[in-house]
Amino acid sequence: MTLVEFDIQARSRNGSRFLFGVDEAGRGPLAGPVVAAAVCLRDTDFTVRVGDSKKLSPRQRDKAFDEILARAWVGVGIVDALVIDEINILNATHRAMTFAVKELVSKMAFDDTKQDDFASVVTVLIDGNSYKGEIPYKIETVVAGDDKSLSIACASIMAKVTRDRIIEEYDRLYPQYGLKGHKGYPTAQHAEAIRTHGFCPIHRRTFRVPSV
Repeated sequence: MTLVEFDIQARSRNGSRFLFGVDEAGRGPLAGPVVAAAVCLRDTDFTVRVGDSKKLSPRQRDKAFDEILARAWVGVGIVDALVIDEINILNATHRAMTFAVKELVSKMAFDDTKQDDFASVVTVLIDGNSYKGEIPYKIETVVAGDDKSLSIACASIMAKVTRDRIIEEYDRLYPQYGLKGHKGYPTAQHAEAIRTHGFCPIHRRTFRVPSV
């Protein structure tokens, strides 16, 4: 089954007019925010490769990012390291997803759908096996969804590129950690930098720093 066919079936079995794909980037790093994206495609006639963001090169992701913006409504949710430490990464991820969906809906125009009826015509596909949040729509969780659903794959790209660009900005503020290279993930280089320089404001203090 193709990514497009998966989405067609999801929309059909739920009788939905709109299909949202939701995914996140940045659950595992020691530094930086967790970022979620929600995507509702207006058309699927892509001229560039679109798929699981982990299987695309940075250049491919950047090209796909621009084309997704041209072909979809997109919402983004960002939860920073301080909040991650307060509520844990799973809850922070779900909160970022909720923010992303709400922002997506705020960008959509409804010429022939009353706002009160909108919830009944939306299905949300969320990558993973769980979601706890406050959105009034029909929800389906999809394990490895970024490799099955076009909408989720698009969300994975939007989340990944958005987060990478945020981290690159942080790298300019905190160059001693090498953030541009590892994007905040727990590499040996990153762990050694933390031991040398201590934590900076974007580090997640509740995450275990691996031994070098």
